[in-house]
Amino acid sequence: MIYGIGIDLIKIRRMKEAVDKWGKKFLDKIFTEDEIAYCYEKKEPYLSLAVRFAAKEALIKAIGSEVFVPLTDIEIVNNKNGRPSISAKGKLEKFFKSRSIKNCHLSLSHEKEFGIAHVVLEK
Repeated sequence: MIYGIGIDLIKIRRMKEAVDKWGKKFLDKIFTEDEIAYCYEKKEPYLSLAVRFAAKEALIKAIGSEVFVPLTDIEIVNNKNGRPSISAKGKLEKFFKSRSIKNCHLSLSHEKEFGIAHVVLEK
């Protein structure tokens, strides 16, 4: 049974501008250390950062306004085949348990200047 869905679209340039302006302080508010390290291993780190931010926003839309979740409690990880998924930590993990959310499906994509993420939560 579907609990919620969310989608988010982002301009990749906006992520670069935010990082250029606010630097590590901005990154640490949004991303985990592992996410930052993963993205900066890429040729285009802002693209990876942007779609991960979009994934976090899509997840927040999927859970609605029931609970405030710090963005660092949402970690975007990739399995050994490169498939992205969401690792729930802290408040998000507790929320998933309290609502019996068993699966969190994530799809990421990008094209030129935009990144997009789609999340489906399943009970």
